[in-house]
Amino acid sequence: TPEKLQKMFQDNRWTDFLPVVLPTEALVNEMLKGTSHDPDEVVGKMSPTNTGTYFEFWTYTVKDVAINAVMAGCKPEHLPLLLAVASTGKEAISVSDNSFVGGLVINGNIRDEIGLNYDVGAVGPFAHANTTIGRAWSLISINLGNCGKVGTTYMGVIGNPMNLINIVIAENEKESPWEPFAVRKGYKKGENIVSLFEGWGILSAANWKAAAWGKEMDYPKIIKDIFDQQGFLFGACAVLSPPIAKFVKEAGFNTVEEFEKFLAPATPQFPMGPPPDAKPEAGAQAKPAPKAKVPGMGSNFAILVTGATNNNYYSIGGMRYSQSVQIDKWR
Repeated sequence: TPEKLQKMFQDNRWTDFLPVVLPTEALVNEMLKGTSHDPDEVVGKMSPTNTGTYFEFWTYTVKDVAINAVMAGCKPEHLPLLLAVASTGKEAISVSDNSFVGGLVINGNIRDEIGLNYDVGAVGPFAHANTTIGRAWSLISINLGNCGKVGTTYMGVIGNPMNLINIVIAENEKESPWEPFAVRKGYKKGENIVSLFEGWGILSAANWKAAAWGKEMDYPKIIKDIFDQQGFLFGACAVLSPPIAKFVKEAGFNTVEEFEKFLAPATPQFPMGPPPDAKPEAGAQAKPAPKAKVPGMGSNFAILVTGATNNNYYSIGGMRYSQSVQIDKWR
């Protein structure tokens, strides 16, 4: 019965503990209509550490991805985007005890083709495409990458509720005063691209004292002050609503690159302070300490624009960009 099947899926940890759409043969075949690729074609491989060092890589096919897309409630037109994400082998649920979360940023005409939300509630669960695509990425990680098994392949001390549907951001390219994120990474405007991120997550900028409301709001300085508080590991990612982005541009930052240069810290940030001075051995001449190979935050900045224009809000967090993938080759 459907009830017993749902219980079997939960007991075997094939779900995120929400009910799934049972992947019948008919529904999977319908999902496969979303791509011209052969169902048995290998898409990629994944492990909870994304290295294969501690847990073996699991390999999966187009049909495997389609099965999990059905379970998440996706439509066939969502499948090429999911195949593009799956082809990277990047897991949405890391084994780390830091409780990381994954993020997807989508650019291009596909945003409107499949109904991604980039207006009111853009990053929330308020559109079928955003919600099910984010959920499918987690199910793919659980079932095709051996991720998310508590006590073995998942060790998050506190956990992260965003793992359920992850952070799915379709940029509001029409209202943004700057070039889309994918264009800044070298792709053509209108080209369908998904970019992958990983990190702590994002939080309303109102959470930081630096963002206290006043008569005059110096948004570039406020954002810089918040960025300066972010750690070196994942750098900083700002998700700006169009009004905030326009305020920043009006302050003199005509391009994102100019703004990033302003935001960059003057010196690299080190996790445990600057490297110590070298201490010479007895009778030996002092040698300069080797330079630490810890990257500064300036290389880990991301400025994204999405959401509505009905008020001046934005979010900031530690989210690091990793790679971008073309979607259309998976159609």
